[in-house]
Amino acid sequence: MFQRVLLPTDGSEASSIAAEAAVSLADQFDAELHVIHVLEHDQPSTDTDGDNTTARYGEEAVQAALELAASSDVEATRAVIEKTKSIHQEILTYTDKHSIDCIVMGTQGRSGLSRILLGSVAKQTLRESPVPVMTVHEETVIDPDIGSILVPTDGSECAHTAVDRAGELARSVDATLHVIYVVETGQLINGDRVRRLRDALEDIGEKALDLALEQVQSSTYLPTETSILHGPPYLEIVRYAEEHDVDCIVMGTHGRKGIRRFLLGSVTERVIRRADVPVISVK
Repeated sequence: MFQRVLLPTDGSEASSIAAEAAVSLADQFDAELHVIHVLEHDQPSTDTDGDNTTARYGEEAVQAALELAASSDVEATRAVIEKTKSIHQEILTYTDKHSIDCIVMGTQGRSGLSRILLGSVAKQTLRESPVPVMTVHEETVIDPDIGSILVPTDGSECAHTAVDRAGELARSVDATLHVIYVVETGQLINGDRVRRLRDALEDIGEKALDLALEQVQSSTYLPTETSILHGPPYLEIVRYAEEHDVDCIVMGTHGRKGIRRFLLGSVTERVIRRADVPVISVK
């Protein structure tokens, strides 16, 4: 599924966790690992001897990732890129040029450098990347072997794509796939009309889960569990992942509009910040 994995790094703690995730992913798929750092010459040096501290952090981060890859017998290449455009554009240009299948990034960067690897850079990369983007943060737990995968669906086209990619990933690593639909009930109050609305939303959820199940079982059998949950979508997604020891969450970057909820957008960003496992976002 993944043949070339890209790790952009800035030397932050989140980037170190991302390096673990990238190496594990490359190892599991026997993929090439590309490690890059984007130089920012507009950043002032803080060293008394005049060395460019930002560049040094980047070089050290790249070297640390290469050493981690070597310890796992993962083939890795490195590149230090002089920035001629925005960082996320440099990342995406490299992605296109080298036929990258997946980008792995940390959700926060080194504070005090005015540029944050994740924050604006990660958000823009997530929005524009033509390939899946795996994000982690400082507290993410990396399982070297993905054994269970969670994918939320709302029946939208983007969710359909996420289910497809999650099923493909689950098959490739022999994992169990969990598919969930969340009925958002936070704004509802008691009453017959509300109960009818809730029943209608649950019917929509059942149809979305049936569609997802048919989708992932279309070729050969895949161990799959489905659930309808109630509550704020991002909280229910994170809670389910924790309670079922999920190793990875796959989500689409947009969702069904018009019913006050987006599978991705605000929900995905909140899941990325709160989940303690890697999140793979797909367009």
